[in-house]
Parts: sequence; structure tokens; C-alpha cells
Amino acid sequence: MSHALSPGDDIGAYMAQLGQAARQASTVMRRTNTGCKNAALLAMARHLEAARPTLVEANARDLERGRASGLDAALLDRLELNESRIDAMIEGLEQVASLPDPVGEIDGLRSRPSGIQVGQMRVPLGVIGIIYESRPNVTVEAASLCLKSGNACILRGGSEARESNAAIAACITRGLIEAGLPEAAVQVVATTDREAVGHLISMPEYVDVIIPRGGKSLIERVSREAKVPVIKHLDGVCHVYVDASADLDKALAIAVNAKTHRYGTCNTMETLLLDAPVADELLPRLAAAYAEHGVELRGCERTCQLLPDVTVASEADWAAEYLAPVLAVRVVDGIDEAIEHIERYGSHHTDAIVTESYTLSRRFLAEVDSSSVMVNASTRFADGFEYGLGAEIGISTDKLHARGPVGLEGLTTRKYIVLGDGHVRR
Repeated sequence: MSHALSPGDDIGAYMAQLGQAARQASTVMRRTNTGCKNAALLAMARHLEAARPTLVEANARDLERGRASGLDAALLDRLELNESRIDAMIEGLEQVASLPDPVGEIDGLRSRPSGIQVGQMRVPLGVIGIIYESRPNVTVEAASLCLKSGNACILRGGSEARESNAAIAACITRGLIEAGLPEAAVQVVATTDREAVGHLISMPEYVDVIIPRGGKSLIERVSREAKVPVIKHLDGVCHVYVDASADLDKALAIAVNAKTHRYGTCNTMETLLLDAPVADELLPRLAAAYAEHGVELRGCERTCQLLPDVTVASEADWAAEYLAPVLAVRVVDGIDEAIEHIERYGSHHTDAIVTESYTLSRRFLAEVDSSSVMVNASTRFADGFEYGLGAEIGISTDKLHARGPVGLEGLTTRKYIVLGDGHVRR
């Protein structure tokens, strides 16, 4: 649902209205059964299909306004809703409907000496606020995951996608109504005023958690100002470390894929670390492969000695999230130096080792403090779908509540349950 907002309306009062409605809707969603939630998701998919022309027209107006305001090509690409992306939104709703419902699962039920049974039940978080930029398909992703996990949500998309988001929101609302669920289970903020974000992240009486999806400046602002718990990651400075025992063909394939599969994702490798004994043989092969992909290399002194045409890396390069065909390369002396580098410059997102040593792989898994740590695999696997979560709302590098890709389970919490039969404590 997207409440109308007049120019003269007070944004604080408007956001409080959304919050109150979401809190009321969350009590309904908490007791909604799986069949009803799936019916809503499939109804939303049907309404998106029926509204294709409307979606494309609304998106065309957003694109036209974006070009006029000087949005760059990458942002315009993320903003575009073409037929294949509408297909993907519909498929995403159907996919979430097919996923197991985590709500109500009971784990660890065990008997105590007193005779009671104690376990934990998975339950919704309540009301989730999601703040995102550019990509209107996030409106569907966020709504579907929050709904399936039994939560109400308040969605605040970027101003550049306002007409696309409004058109998508109308389809979502029709799906909720068709399934007999409250319209306020999914609300899209109608104003593009940045003040709305400030209110959304400062309403703990209505909002249980905030998830920001966007650029570093947005996430920094939310982390700094929020009075509500936040699930987020700031940077994706991911590493691949190639150990001296590595199979070099494996190492080549992993290092090339981790960098070149996609450049603009948070799980793309930004720094390659090579154990000194393999650098002489592997670096020239890697350089040739990266050259074919147009990747610029920035290397340490030892890298530049082996590859004289490589740009010398600055201190800033080691902590850079390029999101571009640029890669920092450093030759290190063993796993200790590699782990020290990752700890100093990494972002605790995703880091991988390529090795044939069981002992070193176990050390790397135990000592690297990141949300995903991998052995002999590309960092590009750090993804909810690849992890079997079905879909994800984002990646968390926090340590409390959720860490790594956040799927349906990450949008729930657990409460203790006790089963007795007239038991009293003595």
C-alpha cells in the first residue's frame, strides 16, 4: 500500500501513520498461515503480469527524468524495467511462494529433569523498514521476503524510481487484498523527501529492524542515525589468497571468476594475495587472463618486479572496493601475512583461500573473521540463492542476529517455548 501524501502534509505525522498501520498489520501477519501468504504472493505475480504495460510506461517516465537529471549509464541500467526484468520479478514471487515457511518451526525440544520440555520457535521480527536506491525490482524482492517470513514492511525506494515503485506497489496491494491480508502489510513510502528516512529509522515503537540497500553514504547515514537495530554491510572488500600448495589451474579459474564474473557486486574479489613461491609461475598467467577481460592491475613492489607494466598500488588500493575492472595484487610470505592483510584491510564480507593443504584450509576458516569464508571456491558464491536460501534481502557483515546472506530465516527470530502438563516449580 502507498498512502497518498499532499505537499503540505507533515512528514513526521505521515511516517508515524505508516508505522502505526504497519504495527497493526504485523499482528495479523504473525498469525497468517503459509497457504494464505503463498496465495498473496501468487496473486501479486498475476497482477504484475496484467500490469506490464503500466509498469513499462511508469518506468519510461522515471528513465526520462533520470536522463534529464544526468544519471550515469550504470544507474540508468539499474533503474530500467524491461520485459525480462518484469519476468524475473514474477518468477521471484513464484519462487518465494515455493520456499519452506520458517515461521513456527520448533528446534531443540528437550526434556528437563523437572519434566517440562524446552525448545525454541521461529517467529517473525515484526515490522521491517527497508531503504533502497535505484532498482525498482527490490520493491518486489523486499515485499515477498518480508511477507513470506510473516512480517509487515515499510519500503522506501529511491526518488529516481518513484513512478516505477508506485506502479509495482499497486500490484502488491491488489495481491494482498485478493488474499484477504491487510494492505498495510506492505507500504511504500509516497514521499521522496529525505526527511522520511530520518523518521523511519527513528521509530522503535513501530519499526523492529532497518535494512539499508544502497551506496556507502546511505548505509553510513542509517548506521549513524538509526534508533532501530540495523542489518547491513558497508563494503565488500573481498580477497582470494593463493597458497603455495594450491593447484594452479584451480587458482587461475577461481581468481579470474572472482574478479570478472561481475564487477559491480559486493562479493567480487577486489584484492588478490599470492604466496611468494607460486607468484613467479602464476602471475604471468593471471595477467594474461585479466588483460583479456580489460582488468587493470595495481600491484605491490614484488608484483611490479614480476610484471613491470603493472601500476604501483597505493595504500588506498588495499582497502578499495572498486566495483570496476580494477584489481589490487600483493605477493605475501605465507598464510600469516595473508590473514594479517585481510584483517587490516578487509571488510569482513567474503574471503577465500586456494590450497591443497587441509591444515591451512582449516586455519583460514577458523582465523579469518568474515561473514563468509571459503576454501577453493570463488567469492562470487556468497549469495543467498547459491547458499540454498532461495532468495536474499541482502548481506550482513554484522555479528548480532544475522550474518552473511539474509534470507527468510534472517527475517525471523526465535523465542523459547515450554511444554508442560500441570508442572509447577518446587
